Amino acid sequence: MSATAFISTTIPYVNARPHLGHALEYVQSDAFARQMMSGMSRKDVFFLSGSDENSLKNVLAAEREGVTTRDLVDRNVQYFEKLLAALNIGTSDFIRTSVSADHIAGATEFWTRMNERGDIYTKDYEGLYCVGCEQFYSPAELVDGKCPDHLTVPELVREHNHFFRLSAYGDRLLEELESGRLKIYPESRLNEVASFIRSGLDDISISRSVQRARDWGIPVPGDENQVMYVWIDALTNYVNALGWTRDGEDYRRFWADAERRTHVVGKGVLRFHAVYWPAMLLSAGLPLPTEVVVHGYITTGGQKLSKSLGNAIDPTDLLERYGQDALRYHLLAEFSPFGDGDFSEERLVTRYNTDLANALGNLLSRITAMTVRYRGGVVPAGGPLGTPEEELRDQALASTRESEAAMDRYDHREALARIWDLVRRANAYVDERAPWHLAKAAEQGDPQAAQDLDTVLHHTYRTLQRLGVLLRPFIPQAAERMLQALNEDPAATLADLAADPAGRTVEKAPPLFPKLELA
Repeated sequence: MSATAFISTTIPYVNARPHLGHALEYVQSDAFARQMMSGMSRKDVFFLSGSDENSLKNVLAAEREGVTTRDLVDRNVQYFEKLLAALNIGTSDFIRTSVSADHIAGATEFWTRMNERGDIYTKDYEGLYCVGCEQFYSPAELVDGKCPDHLTVPELVREHNHFFRLSAYGDRLLEELESGRLKIYPESRLNEVASFIRSGLDDISISRSVQRARDWGIPVPGDENQVMYVWIDALTNYVNALGWTRDGEDYRRFWADAERRTHVVGKGVLRFHAVYWPAMLLSAGLPLPTEVVVHGYITTGGQKLSKSLGNAIDPTDLLERYGQDALRYHLLAEFSPFGDGDFSEERLVTRYNTDLANALGNLLSRITAMTVRYRGGVVPAGGPLGTPEEELRDQALASTRESEAAMDRYDHREALARIWDLVRRANAYVDERAPWHLAKAAEQGDPQAAQDLDTVLHHTYRTLQRLGVLLRPFIPQAAERMLQALNEDPAATLADLAADPAGRTVEKAPPLFPKLELA
C-alpha cells in the first residue's frame, strides 16, 4: 500500500462571500496536495476543505439581513463551493460543520474525552472578545484598544463558561516542537509559537451561553445552557471528516497512519492550530498534525483584505475577467508562501503575459509548428548530444530536483522560479540552435543540418513534456492542455517521460495562453 498524506485548508466563516485571501489559501493547498500526489515520492492524499458555520459572526450577519442563520449559511456556503470549482481545487471532501453528522458526533466525543481526562472545568469569566476573530484578546494584544486584524473595539464579555486546561500541556507542546515531530513553516512562526508557550499558557474558555450564541451551535454535553465555542467545535473538523469516532478507514489511512498530516493556515489563526488544537489532541489521545504551514495576508494599499473592513477583492470577478490559469499562476508565482503581499491587477496581467503567454506559450507554439512544418508532425529521433543539449538536459534535471525540494518545504514561489529556469533555458536553446536555419541548410542537402534539426525538435519536445508534468500542481488546467497538445497522456508522470517519444505525432498547438489586457 502506498504512503498516505492528509492536507487541509482552514474552514472559513460563511457570513459573507469569499474574498481573494480565501482563493490564495485554496490555491496554495491545492498545489501542495497535487505535488504530493504527483512528485517523485508519490502519495495517496486526502485533501479537506469546508465551512465554519457555527460562529456568532454568521448569526449576526443573518440578523442584519433579516434571515435565519440556517438560510444564510445554506446560501453563502454555495459561493465558497463555486469558488473551489472555478479555481479547479481538487478536494477529497468539503465538510459543513452545522450539518455533517460525523462532525457533530466527533465534536461531541472530543468534548467528552477531554472532560473524562479532567481537562474541562467551569468558572466565571470576563474578557475582551472580538466577534470578527471569534477570539478573546488581552489588553496588551490590542492596538490602540482595537483588534489588530479588524480594527474594532472588542466587546467586554462576562459569562460562566467551561474552560480547557491548556496550561497543563505547555511542556508536552514544547517537546513536540523541539523534537521536530510537529513542524511549523516558516521558522519565524515556529519561534513565535515556542515563545508564546514558554511565556506560560492560560486555560481557555471553550463554551458560550446559549443566550449569547442565539441558540446556534453544537450543545455542550450535559449542559443545556451552553454551546461549544466555535473554535473548539471547528478545529475538530479535521478528524471528524475522516470518521474518527467510527474508526473509519479514511481516519486510519489518512490521519492515524499517515506519513504527513498538514494544515495550511493564515497567520491570524496560528495559535489555534499550533497550540490549542495539538493540546486538544493530546487530551483526547489522538495523533497530532505533523506540519502547520502558515501563510501571510493579501493586502491592498498595505491593509489586510477583510470582509469587515470593506476592502475585499472578489476572486470570482477576477476569474471571469482573466481566467483560472492567470489567477492561480499569479497567486503562486508572485506571492510569498509565508509573508504578506500587495495585490495588483496590473501585475497579474503583466506576469501572465510575460511568463505564460510569451515564454511558455510561445515555446510550445514554436516547437509544435516547426515539428509539423519540417517533419510532417512526427517527433524525430534525437542525434548525439552536443554541449547545448547537455546544458538543456542538466537544467531539466536541476529544475525538477529543485522545484520538488522547494515544494517539500512548501515554497511554491521558489518552485515556480526554478521551473522557469528551464523555460528560459529552453527558449535560449532554440534561439542558439536556430532550427529555422538548420531546416534551410537541410533543404539544400546538408545531412548534418538535417540531423541537428531532428535533435533540436526531439529535445525541445521532451522539455515541453517535462514542463507539462512539473506545472500540473500549479496550473493543472493549462498543464493538461499542454500535454494534450503534445499528444501526451494528461496524467503522465515524470517516470512515464523516460519512454522515447520518437515517432509520436503532433499538430500545431492552438494558443495556450491568449494575451490579456488590463480590464
